[in-house]
Formats: sequence, structure tokens, C-alpha cells
Amino acid sequence: MNFAVKLSVLACAASLPLLVPARMVAQASDIPSAQTAAQNGSQTQGVDQDKRGRLLLEQMVTALGGESWLSRKTVLLRGNTAAFFHGAPTLSTTPYWDYVQFPDASHADLERIEFTKKRDVVQIWTTSNGYEVTYKGTKPLPADQVADHLRRQAHSIESVVHFWLKQPGIVVLYEGATQVERRPADKVTLLAANNDAVTLELDATSHLPLRRSYETRNEQFKDLDEEQEEYENYQPYQGVMTALNISRYHNGDLANQRYLTGVEYGVATTPDMFDTSLPLKHKK
Repeated sequence: MNFAVKLSVLACAASLPLLVPARMVAQASDIPSAQTAAQNGSQTQGVDQDKRGRLLLEQMVTALGGESWLSRKTVLLRGNTAAFFHGAPTLSTTPYWDYVQFPDASHADLERIEFTKKRDVVQIWTTSNGYEVTYKGTKPLPADQVADHLRRQAHSIESVVHFWLKQPGIVVLYEGATQVERRPADKVTLLAANNDAVTLELDATSHLPLRRSYETRNEQFKDLDEEQEEYENYQPYQGVMTALNISRYHNGDLANQRYLTGVEYGVATTPDMFDTSLPLKHKK
């Protein structure tokens, strides 16, 4: 075959369509891409994280007392509180009596804290503000102190169970095993639709809360502050497991410690206890 003929044959072959068996085409289309596989794996992992996280939160509620914990109406906490500055103690403790009215369909979230042995300095907390009441009268508490208190309430364990888990679009993430003061724990984070988040670290054996943490924007420096609360020495009171030692940390520095010496659930409260218009009677 001469050179011209070879060129003609090659040209004809190049113009013919490439014939691939249909069976081979079908098999190739059935192979998922790496991106699709990764997406499916991520979705499966996300579902597993959500299920594990919600299960751990259910176990936490059971460990705290189940229905006895869920149905609490009021509590009186007696103890001593100590303040710290940049992690160093101020070398003073103050006795306090803390009356808490848990929110339900008929009652708002209210709190009355009586300080000093004479119980002559009182803080009353409503759902939106805080006040100091003495025999001299009533005055609003500083705005930064009020904001800090309301943030703690909004990220409390009670709020997580009663409000966060019922929010539409809430994401629950099991973040794996961790440690709190050398105690094995399971870490669960809840992420709300507005990007607010709260993290609970639960004892790996008892499922009781060991630490609660969240971040908040620092208005002065425009960065994030980390707030943590750690719980120790759980004891049963009227069917409810209650932490008697509570430590608060601000950006890793110890800020406050509370030591409970008495706990009474179901204590009677009256509306005038939370009435900020009533000054205290002068005590000698």
C-alpha cells in the first residue's frame, strides 16, 4: 500500500465515531464522584452526631432527676460566695440566700438574692433587668452586670433543655470525648439559627454536667470572651442531683465560686419578694 492510500485509510478511520459498549457506559455512570461520596459521608456523620448529642442530653436530664428536675417550681439555695480578680481571691466570702422561681406557663423567671449575715443587701432579677434593694431604696444594677446575668440565664442548662432544644433549626453536635479537671467527659454543642452556641461537657459515666461554656462578643475590644461554669460535688436533694460547688471562669480566669450549704426545692415564694418597689426594713 502506497503512502497516499495509507493517508486515505487513516483519514476515514478518524472520521468514524468511537464505539463504546453500552454496558461500559452504564457502569461508568454508576460510579459516584469523590465529591458526592464525601457529601454523603458528611451527611451520615452529621446525623450520627445529632443522634448521639441528643441522647447524651436525655441521659443528662435523667441523671439530674428526670421529671423531678424538669418540674421544679422554686428553690432556695443557701451558701457562701467568693469573688476573684484575674484569678486571685479577694480574701472575702459573703453568705447568701438565693430564691429562684423557675419559669412556666403561669410564672416568669424571677430571682431574689439576699447577701450578708443581716440579709440587708438584696438583688432582684426579672426577665430583663436587675435591681439592688436596701433600706435606703431601690436602684438599677449596672448595665454590664445586668447583661452578664441575662447571658448566663440564656445559656443555662435549664434554658438548653426547655428552650434551645425546641428552637427551629437547632443543630446538636456530639464533639467527642474530652476531660474536665481530669474527669472523662462527653462534649455536646448546640448551635442556634442565629449562630449563638452553648457547649455542655457531661461526665462520661454519670452524665451529670461538669462544665457549661459559651462565647460572647466583647464590645470594647471587638473580640470574643469565653464564659465557663464548672460543677462539682453533686448531692441529691428531694430527688434532684444538685452541684454544691460552682466555679465561674472568664477567659480562663477564675471569677467567682459558690459553695452551697443548703438546698430546698419547692420553697414557698410570694409576689412581694420580687417587688422592687418595696424597700427593706432597716435592720440594726
